[in-house]
Amino acid sequence: MDLGLNGKVALVTGGTKGIGRAIVEGLAAEGARVAFCARTAEDVDTAQAELTADGAEVAGTAVDVADGTALAAWVAASAERFGGIDVVVANVSALAIGPGEENWRSSFEVDLMHTVRLVEAALPHLEVSAAPSIIAVSSVSGREIDFADGSYGVMKAAIVHYVSGLAHDLAGKGIRANVVSPGNVYFDGGVWQNVEQGNPSLFEAAMALNPTGRMGTPDETAYAVVMLASPRASRISGTNLVVDGALTRGVQL
Repeated sequence: MDLGLNGKVALVTGGTKGIGRAIVEGLAAEGARVAFCARTAEDVDTAQAELTADGAEVAGTAVDVADGTALAAWVAASAERFGGIDVVVANVSALAIGPGEENWRSSFEVDLMHTVRLVEAALPHLEVSAAPSIIAVSSVSGREIDFADGSYGVMKAAIVHYVSGLAHDLAGKGIRANVVSPGNVYFDGGVWQNVEQGNPSLFEAAMALNPTGRMGTPDETAYAVVMLASPRASRISGTNLVVDGALTRGVQL
């Protein structure tokens, strides 16, 4: 099926590893031109070299998304480079789990406010796109209480609320806004591999909650994002798409 993304311009934050990298790859595979950013310049350079070697039209930039000025400048430069913006994907998380004001600050600035600032910077470009789409990556921790309650879960829930409001407010302009909420996602160098190595009991407890007997892959979450980015999803807006292999038990009404 042609998803209608060929030639579209997409921006992805946190695009060098894990879910973000898989999103960049998935969009590029559909023919989209992708600008991505991440905090570490070395990781950005490595990812860009690998992606362009596969023929993708991508541009990576080192950006700390907690820096609102730098984030807005990256959006503007990306729009100028590619001639507009059709899709924005807010993917970065501080992964600030646990008590303490610093975790609350990090979660607020990185998880929530980077999403808000990304959207606000991209909005003038989305308003003139023929197929504009906003997608934010949240978490199942935003819809139920688990080990990541507190700052992480609260900000992930706030993202869902914010994007739901965008969907309503921007519908008249033809701009869609959705959330993808993954469950446990395992990849090399990711948080769950670190938990597996550093806190085996927590890892075993988390695995036991997965009725599929495994955690998810970055590609499985990326598929949901790419699908929602597609113009074929023209009637899907205001949705929180849970991608968790039936991990969560709450009924989403």
